[in-house]
Amino acid sequence: MRVVETCGCFPTGKHYPGIAHLVHVEAVGVAGEFEAEAAWFDCPIAFIDTETTGFDAKSERVVEVAIVFGKSGQVFDRKSWLVNPGIPIPKASTDVHGITDEHVADKPPFSAIAGEFVAALEGFVAAAYNAPFDRAFILAELDRAGVALATRPPALREEVSWIDPLIYARELFKGQGESRALGAVAQRLGVAMERAHRATDDAEAGLLVLYAMSSDARVPRTYAALIQEQRRLERSQRAAQSFWRK
Repeated sequence: MRVVETCGCFPTGKHYPGIAHLVHVEAVGVAGEFEAEAAWFDCPIAFIDTETTGFDAKSERVVEVAIVFGKSGQVFDRKSWLVNPGIPIPKASTDVHGITDEHVADKPPFSAIAGEFVAALEGFVAAAYNAPFDRAFILAELDRAGVALATRPPALREEVSWIDPLIYARELFKGQGESRALGAVAQRLGVAMERAHRATDDAEAGLLVLYAMSSDARVPRTYAALIQEQRRLERSQRAAQSFWRK
């Protein structure tokens, strides 16, 4: 029998002596290549950020992508790519990130950097601030580039969750009336941001925000527990948003 996304006990809430060896507990969203009970703080983390032409991953495109790499609270590497999206960058998007058509005119399309991007994530746990947004754009670009699912590292598999500090920010600062935007949360936690809305700076700030949150007792310590609690919080937050929209 397999128990998924449980509270740590059996589904009925009771313990059954003598059958524990028959139960396999699988943490949903966790990459099997990483030790589920390892401290996430000490895992190699690749924090991803994208800048795009718009909000819809199905029709808009990536113009910049960055990965900031960290472990045990320290940033140790950074990679970034400007990308020619193949479509005009709207002024509304340029007003946010400052990237113009001229900046990317001589840059490669995402398909040309896809292999390097995928290789860079091998052996890392993926994270992003407001992860569904960046994840949707990355997966859409990889699909357009024809990158086979079988060749993708754990971070880019559909069933593996990305760590998302935004979900924890909504919980840790609930009811405090301030923005949960990355810049506001970074300021609250004492994390400096040099250039907001550029991929490398946002990715580094997001990673440092995640590390700063590790000192809060409400943030689980192990990789599996962090992902399971994140999934629970996300469901709760979505339900609350749906309620207030009615």
